[in-house]
Amino acid sequence: MTIMRSILGAAATLALTAGATLADPAIIFDLGGKFDKSFNESAYNGAKRWADSTGGTFKEMEMQSEAQREQALRRLAESGANPVVMTGFAFGNVLNEVAPDYPDTSFAIVDMVVDQPNVRSVVFSEHEGSFLVGMLAANASKSGTVGFVGGMDIPLIRKFACGYAQGVKAVNPDATVISNMTGTTPAAWNDPVKGSELTKAQISQGADVVFAAAGGTGVGVLQAAVDGGILSVGVDSNQNHLHPGKVLTSMVKRVDNAVEKAFSDGPGFETGVMVMGVSNDGVGFAMDENNGPIVDANWKAAADEAAAKIASGELSVHDYMSDDTCPALEF
Repeated sequence: MTIMRSILGAAATLALTAGATLADPAIIFDLGGKFDKSFNESAYNGAKRWADSTGGTFKEMEMQSEAQREQALRRLAESGANPVVMTGFAFGNVLNEVAPDYPDTSFAIVDMVVDQPNVRSVVFSEHEGSFLVGMLAANASKSGTVGFVGGMDIPLIRKFACGYAQGVKAVNPDATVISNMTGTTPAAWNDPVKGSELTKAQISQGADVVFAAAGGTGVGVLQAAVDGGILSVGVDSNQNHLHPGKVLTSMVKRVDNAVEKAFSDGPGFETGVMVMGVSNDGVGFAMDENNGPIVDANWKAAADEAAAKIASGELSVHDYMSDDTCPALEF
């Protein structure tokens, strides 16, 4: 298996029903839909960027249930779509079974490693980006208590939480980090009501900054934070614009770049594992006109310095998924 560590780049859009050429790329969005304002939407933005820059078209499908995964993959492969990109770890087992049946189709999967000769696996160092927003959260917190609301309770989301807690503790060793997960099934990615309830509970415990890593559920987290008069931290896409001046920052995960690069590389692209972290702009924190006024220059400077140290290897952030433990948070 080829190991690749590189910056990603380019994007696309068109429905499966549209008349497309044999080699049009395709993307399958996970549960929560392509306009979840988070993970899936970032993937869509990458596809659209490719289409806008190249004039190309792409096929797309949105998942409605778990049972559709294999059907969607086979339908796209048989339609001639190439490459076929999918978002989310949950496609892993299905792709491992389907990929060998279509050896001439290039597949790319985000957030899971599938060891097949025609598959590119894109994984992210989410713990690194989460560490940086944790630093900002700790600096912004007046109570010394911050929160984390995850989506489905899986190792990947604990990876976010663990990195975040480490960043918080790096700034304030005495800080309290409250962590809750929305659920244990895929429905946890699209439950803004539950996200709101968990946020309100964390506010009642003193949290004055809450980080949401929960897909569509995070929309409820961010709204509850505004209603409760506290700051929030977005995830995956830059969510600062959802509540200008109320979202401290967003831990951006460049799924858009991963999708754009896969589309740009086209059929027969290099396969293996592609790792995206701080060092190659795969993860980071978002700064723009929406949060600039509320982020102190000293806080940003400290986070930038930490990012440089992570990129150089001088600073190491523990990855929960390496050993299922976290030095800064108990699950």
